[in-house]
Amino acid sequence: MARVLVVDDDRSLREVVSYILGEDGHEVLTAADGEEGWRRIVADAPDLVLTDLRMPGCDGMELLRRLGGATGRPPLPVIMFTAYGTVEQAVEAMLAGATSYLLKPFNRAELRLIVRRALEVHRLEADVRRLRLAVRDGAASGAILHASAAMSAVAAQIAQVAPSQAPVLIAGESGTGKELVARAVHEGSSRAEGPFVAVNCGALPASLFESELFGHVKGAFTGADRDAPGRIRAAAGGTLLLDEIGELPLELQPKLLRVLEERAVDPVGGNAPVPVDFRLICATNRDLDKDVEAGRFREDLYYRLAVITLHVPPLRERPDDVPLLWEHFTELHHGSPRTSSPALIKALLRRPWPGNVRELRNLNQRLVLTSAGETMDISDLEAAGAGVAASAAVSGLPLGAFPAEGFALQDLEKETVRRALEMCGGNKTRAASYLRIPRHVLLYRLEKYGLA
Repeated sequence: MARVLVVDDDRSLREVVSYILGEDGHEVLTAADGEEGWRRIVADAPDLVLTDLRMPGCDGMELLRRLGGATGRPPLPVIMFTAYGTVEQAVEAMLAGATSYLLKPFNRAELRLIVRRALEVHRLEADVRRLRLAVRDGAASGAILHASAAMSAVAAQIAQVAPSQAPVLIAGESGTGKELVARAVHEGSSRAEGPFVAVNCGALPASLFESELFGHVKGAFTGADRDAPGRIRAAAGGTLLLDEIGELPLELQPKLLRVLEERAVDPVGGNAPVPVDFRLICATNRDLDKDVEAGRFREDLYYRLAVITLHVPPLRERPDDVPLLWEHFTELHHGSPRTSSPALIKALLRRPWPGNVRELRNLNQRLVLTSAGETMDISDLEAAGAGVAASAAVSGLPLGAFPAEGFALQDLEKETVRRALEMCGGNKTRAASYLRIPRHVLLYRLEKYGLA
């Protein structure tokens, strides 16, 4: 039951309301005017206020304004008593934050119903606020599933940078969970209730890039039959994630830099910039420092994006996460708990995971679908064509002499992918199987290295 404060200059009404609500088990407090009501609110912290709209001195509207304070919204439900002739003022009070109003004279059932509804709505709103705070606090404290010290360090960084408004650059190999990290930063920020808009720069056609990102006005080009706000403006009040930022065309990089500096967007075909408020997070699996040196990425934009940099380690550098992630994906794909043998877990720990967490999830789904028993074993791994022996067999193969001056690892990967595709006669499915990676990972690398 609740503590209810009744504020009205009519003594008989206070007594009637107190009696009816007291029958329902509520603790009822009373006040004869707004000033006394305010003192009781401060001293007794009621759960609900019922107040007359018109009273001498401090009336119901003034009491509502005091409750709203700087935010303009009262922290507890307020119901206005009003006569028929002041309904418009009661509606005005609701616009100012009152929960509802009750016309005089009212009967017992009406009073009980409106009080019950107001208390229920207030409880639900409080529950929603608590859940949002729990999600936000969880994200800010690194609620990304992990058991390794490496990811614990990333989680600590997320908690540190999330409350800031500064741009964040998330670096890491494909499939490491960069978007998950970006979402954690968003959920841990003051923009958590705003939109989270993710754009994969590597997936947008070059011809549509500018329009998709910055928007356009009607008639800006053939087929532009209406205004389109673009992804940046869609993120207003929230966070924009530009995934694979290294794929952003060089000619559009100055325009993005201008958006960041002026906090305004120039739509294609528009006459004036449109102000926009958003936080930018970028992700990349490329070495942007080398891209800057090679002239493929603007230096001024790079330093504007990399105010805060988070590095997500590859799965092979955090093997402690493998069993935990495997168990999580097993429950996710199977719909109920399912066990994995110790031999299978040991085999998973020995894998190099070139596709990182994405590869782990893909393999888990394959085994969940193909294994027959309640316990998944290493034999299921081999039956699925993903045996550990095959992945480790290259350790003794001659890969050629390494140059003394060193070389870029991605060049070796590019050449490996090219040779595998050549050996398989251009068949992508066979090449993916040969390289022991999911087909979509191979397709991504073919596009990345211009081998498609």
